[in-house]
Amino acid sequence: MPAPTFLSHIQNRVRVEHVFLAILIVALILRFAFLDLKLFHHDEAIHAWFSYQLLTQGTYVYDPVYHGPFLYYVTAGMFALFGDSDLVGRILPCIFGTALIPLVYCLYRMQYLSGKTAVIAGIFVAIAPEMIYFSRFLRNDVFVVFFSLLIVVAFLAWIQKGKWYYLLIAGIAAALGMCSKENMPLILVTFGLFFLYLVWSRKITLPVHWLRDAVLAFLVFAGIGCLFYSSFGAHPEVILTAGPSAIEHWLNMHNQQRIGGPPYYYLLLFVLYELPILLFAIAGVILYLRRPRGEKPVTADETPAETTDAELFERAEETESGPAPPAPVPAKKRFSFTELFRRPEPPAVMNRQEEFIRFAIYWTIIACLTYAYIGEKVPWLSLHQLVPMIFVAAYALSFAGKYTKPLMVLACAFLLVVTFHVAFTPADIAEPIVQVQNSEDLVEMMAAIDAADKVAIASDQGWPYTWYYRGDAWNKISYYGRKISEDSVLAGDFDIIMTHDGDSYESLPGYEKKTIRLSYWIDAAATGSDPGWLRYYVTRDGKFGSINTDVFTKISS
Repeated sequence: MPAPTFLSHIQNRVRVEHVFLAILIVALILRFAFLDLKLFHHDEAIHAWFSYQLLTQGTYVYDPVYHGPFLYYVTAGMFALFGDSDLVGRILPCIFGTALIPLVYCLYRMQYLSGKTAVIAGIFVAIAPEMIYFSRFLRNDVFVVFFSLLIVVAFLAWIQKGKWYYLLIAGIAAALGMCSKENMPLILVTFGLFFLYLVWSRKITLPVHWLRDAVLAFLVFAGIGCLFYSSFGAHPEVILTAGPSAIEHWLNMHNQQRIGGPPYYYLLLFVLYELPILLFAIAGVILYLRRPRGEKPVTADETPAETTDAELFERAEETESGPAPPAPVPAKKRFSFTELFRRPEPPAVMNRQEEFIRFAIYWTIIACLTYAYIGEKVPWLSLHQLVPMIFVAAYALSFAGKYTKPLMVLACAFLLVVTFHVAFTPADIAEPIVQVQNSEDLVEMMAAIDAADKVAIASDQGWPYTWYYRGDAWNKISYYGRKISEDSVLAGDFDIIMTHDGDSYESLPGYEKKTIRLSYWIDAAATGSDPGWLRYYVTRDGKFGSINTDVFTKISS
């Protein structure tokens, strides 16, 4: 069989399901490979420590500073099953980050995405640098984006099939999202407004027993929330205080701008890490606004056709052998501003794919504007903007015809190069995505602590040692929380003494002094000066800011 014929034969036997299986495998590898390559981030260590405390002492009370209870309970469960370690702590974020891909496939099966758009979106979810980085990261945000997309999928399934359990799944997802992080109410409001638009425009019809289903979903939603926020009944008073305390705390953080940044902060992150997705998403918005009107709507009785790989990426090329039929020219209408707000006459029909992209564009814009306004700027919040943006970018690429393959190759090459740099470099990297990361200098430091018998921390720099020397391992460490007198610290006869380099000892007799990084971040102001951002963009060679530790090691006699 000639090679071209053989390749065509293979392509014609490949279905969307096969492609998604391959995407899922790639996503699993990128998320689980070398999962404990890097030390915990400062926040990861705190989350793991509270989970360990919950497991070993049964103590947990909701505090909005550290977000919702879901992370702590499920991580404590993982520690109970598999042991407490950095690797185990990151397993669930990896699973939830990977599980986004089956949800994209569900949207294809329900005909809200074409096969081509779904495959492109799945690839971007699998290899986008921020998706991978924060799927390998013990934080709440990957849980929230999973629950957000699950709400969308389950709700659409409920509208389409009318089965009560789909709305119940959406209610459970909403409850667990609310138990994960305080930004979930913003997401629910965003979704709710679009739902009201769909009802008002008659594009959806609620199932016959919608009220019964909604009451059941709400009861389950409220029950899950009460269980988690009351620490499963240990602190019932928190049920009433959790909401007000969360609003008060995060409004204060917004006003203080403790970790501030300009409104375009996340745009800079997308330019740094997700440039192809950003550019395609902008193109997607333009293409959507210029789309021809009056396409045939997809009905509920239609089922998705089998789609081959050749059809996914080469369908546009098939028409090049002859001229395409002329497109019908719609009659011109006079523009009327009031027409925009006039409710359609029943029965209205909905083109599922067109309406889903409208929703994705709306979701992207609302998310970008919301997080641009919020005063607290941290890199993991980009996930909540990136997920809907990926659908808009995939929509744009579905129009690329014969250019789809080369554009996807270029986009994937960019995303993978950035991914391997930020997620798989076993060293300190000058990247905004790390925020405040514990330095890899601590690997050697902790090896020395492991070999020592007595260690003193004469400063307030307890993290991440509190996590890494949990339980009986902490017995060798004397933590003072501040600098103490030279006589007192020498009287302890410690093998290692650690202090903040800004409040340290000039020297200690009998000890060798060395300064290491405890944690670090990119010094954006320094990188922004000569040689400038353009060189940094290519080389990623920037200047570090850091918190440093003076380490005094006893000299062997």
